[in-house]
Amino acid sequence: MKIVSILGVGALLFSVGFGAQSVLADDAPVVFTEAFLKDKAIFKQGKEIWFEQCTHCHGYKAYPGKAPKLKPKRYTPEFVYKRVSKGFKKMPAWEEVYDKDELMAVVAYVKHRKFSP
Repeated sequence: MKIVSILGVGALLFSVGFGAQSVLADDAPVVFTEAFLKDKAIFKQGKEIWFEQCTHCHGYKAYPGKAPKLKPKRYTPEFVYKRVSKGFKKMPAWEEVYDKDELMAVVAYVKHRKFSP
């Protein structure tokens, strides 16, 4: 009886441990390489999302719109990712709408030299 209980607790802890690891893996910091930020396919994906969603508030080229003017040259990719995924003030968080790769693509578009607010 005790052996079964110990095995049951062990299995529970084992499965909880895997659940915790997968949660931690999703919260891992995003890494933006130069190659990623300059990838044409990623740029295109980010541009499509921008025009599908972001122009509603930021305007065609990030200004004028309902939202403040963007200054992407001042921002790090990680800063943009956090704002896009978590939101800020009146800007909604998009992490429940777009997956990590899509959010990263938006960052690549905003940080690209062809993005000119």
